[in-house]
Amino acid sequence: MKRLEHRFILSGEVLQAQQAGAPLVALESVVVTHGLPHPDNLLLARDMEDTVRREGATPATIAFIDGLVHVGLTGEELNALADARNSRKISLRDFGIATARHLSGGTTVAATSHIAEKAGIRVFATGGIGGIHRGAPFDVSADLNELGKAKMIVVCAGAKAILDIAATLEYLETQGVPVIGYQTEDFPAFYSRRSGFKVDLAADSAAEIGRIARAHWDHGFNSSILVVVPPPEEVAIPNDQIEGLIQQAVHEAEEKGIHGAASTPFLLSRVSELSGGESLKTNLALLLNNAKVAAHIARSLNFKRKLDVLL
Repeated sequence: MKRLEHRFILSGEVLQAQQAGAPLVALESVVVTHGLPHPDNLLLARDMEDTVRREGATPATIAFIDGLVHVGLTGEELNALADARNSRKISLRDFGIATARHLSGGTTVAATSHIAEKAGIRVFATGGIGGIHRGAPFDVSADLNELGKAKMIVVCAGAKAILDIAATLEYLETQGVPVIGYQTEDFPAFYSRRSGFKVDLAADSAAEIGRIARAHWDHGFNSSILVVVPPPEEVAIPNDQIEGLIQQAVHEAEEKGIHGAASTPFLLSRVSELSGGESLKTNLALLLNNAKVAAHIARSLNFKRKLDVLL
């Protein structure tokens, strides 16, 4: 492994890919530290990395380990992170704290996107982005602000369904973030293929998404391209079926006084319980599907870059 800059460390696999000019896909780690119990979290992390590799790109799982930013994890590091009992959930505000205290933890969408851009990675696969919480218009995820200033292609299944999707989409528009549907005109609602809202454009292929991103950045914008991919049809849950469970979970969170950073983990866990584990199946399937699509986009970007060099 090699230090990229102050407190950034590249794994051997990521370093080799960068030196060879091979396509890279960033992966977050908060789903490992806070999203699933052990050993399910480790199996998912390995499956996501393997999916990226099978599709012809190199995975770069990003995390803090002992206060250092790691871009790409060894098998031993991933095992330790998945089995850790006191990992911190690290967003942008936590970088200084994690570094000064030599903490280990999983990086959120905002943190992962920030690090990936600094490391020269342009494509990032995640599950669902954070947004604006229902009934709490001032509870705005740091993900949205980071999307407005990081030159990344972020592949997700929309915003988490527990959020206010309409308000989240309005905020993305204000931030200058194009919302591109991958082979869909509908903005997915994480568990569901349709939310009732439309995307800015439906792209037919990974290559078209790459062209849109390059044109966007060529105009001088520094905001991300948000690529939304519906969950696989065989595991998707109809919106009207999941919505009642979400509303019940939101009501329970209000009764228990759960808010802020604790609200999302509680709501996702409670929805999984109420759905008899069906929402968890959907979550796992869409994460792997997003990793696959992200690898295709990374390969397309890399192919265009190599063509430009040849010409």
